[in-house]
Amino acid sequence: MRIAVLIPCYNEEAAIAQTVAGFQAALPEATVYVYDNNSKDRTIAIAKAAGAVVRREPLQGKGHVVRRMFADIEADIYVMADGDATYHAPSAPAMIAKLVDENLDMVVGTRLHSDEALAFRAGHHFGNRLLTGFVAWLFGDRFQDMLSGYRVFSRRFVKSFPALAKGFETETELAVHALSLDMPVAEVETPYYARPAGSTSKLRTYRDGWRILLTILSLLKEERPLFFFGWLGVGLLALAFLLAVPILGTYFETGLVPRFPTAILATGIVILAFLAFTAGLVLDTVTYGRREAKRMAYLAHPAPGATRS
Repeated sequence: MRIAVLIPCYNEEAAIAQTVAGFQAALPEATVYVYDNNSKDRTIAIAKAAGAVVRREPLQGKGHVVRRMFADIEADIYVMADGDATYHAPSAPAMIAKLVDENLDMVVGTRLHSDEALAFRAGHHFGNRLLTGFVAWLFGDRFQDMLSGYRVFSRRFVKSFPALAKGFETETELAVHALSLDMPVAEVETPYYARPAGSTSKLRTYRDGWRILLTILSLLKEERPLFFFGWLGVGLLALAFLLAVPILGTYFETGLVPRFPTAILATGIVILAFLAFTAGLVLDTVTYGRREAKRMAYLAHPAPGATRS
């Protein structure tokens, strides 16, 4: 099988050589690709010297890099990890074996039990739990560490993945893609390390957390429109009811409608609520057709176990 190691990176001169060397040692038969995302330091030169195939993506953001990598690289198995030397390269063979032996489409390396305090700060740990739990409630409870950047993919996952995200929210999109198509997935607990000296995180806790939350809501609208617009309609009906109760009470007592503008507003909100329900029903039918098309694109490629045999 052709194995490709995909490493998106930006300004990682302090860690990229260690990352490349780790995966070359763990997977000597694989080709290691480093996709540079407009680095201002010596990342490119160091990655080339380490023996990686270096390519560039000018559109800034990890999501853009993932889209380019998945489109450009042809392989049977894809291993993706960040270029900051925080992921455990020796775990890759076991993750690949699990993917192939169990005919899975994605294996995620979870980081939740790291022994290094600096590797996974408490705030990030809490945010990860919160966002992962939110996705589990909306789409299905199959991941403990949805935001891990360490993953192994089958070819059929990669070539059916739309890759629409721009930044760090791409991990959320990867998880929801698997959940929406009911793909066979698994998680493997892997060590997680602090960054080496001189390497700094590109993650902005609050900004990127907010973007991930907005991505979850956007994917909910796209993948479960009846749920999204149905609850929107329920909220509008509840608001209309709160506005209408005093007016109805006065009307039943006196036969008069003294607050006519409020009555018109409540009526308009009820109309909007039913329009939301209708939009949800129509878009749910459209989404079903889109899901069928994605499923056919997914089935156009063999399973990992079939590739091996």
